[in-house]
Amino acid sequence: MPSSTNAQPTPLPRYIYKILPSSPEPPSPLPANLPLSALDRRDGFLHFSTSAQILGTLQNFFSSETRIFILRVPFEGVKKFVEWEDAKGKGPDEKGGCWDVEGRKGLFPHVYGNGVDGEEAGLRLGKGEVDEVGRWERGGERWGKEGWPFGEDEPRE
Repeated sequence: MPSSTNAQPTPLPRYIYKILPSSPEPPSPLPANLPLSALDRRDGFLHFSTSAQILGTLQNFFSSETRIFILRVPFEGVKKFVEWEDAKGKGPDEKGGCWDVEGRKGLFPHVYGNGVDGEEAGLRLGKGEVDEVGRWERGGERWGKEGWPFGEDEPRE
């Protein structure tokens, strides 16, 4: 598990974001529970990014993708399950690791135990948590804010 603190970013975000690869496309309408990614299953929590972290996450975990799907999750609905964690010093391939090994992008939102009994690791992400699914196409060689599908809370470098 990454280093957990009681610290939180200020101000708290309105949304946190889950990135999905271009294939398979998420079903529409979303089910109550999407399958866990291999990374989430390995680490035992759902990995999310804030708008200030999302471009780094895309560059480091989705650089070979030219299109992704992004799930927008209102923070208010999951805040009691979020732990803000610092993965400083742990690389992306390490359990609980992160691309931001120097800790410059702050604490990352990780969701633990929001599921009901019988769900894998007690984790759930689906229609009850997600308010909008966006399709985002990379505009050039690297991911940038061009094409951001939501019109607000635009990614920052």
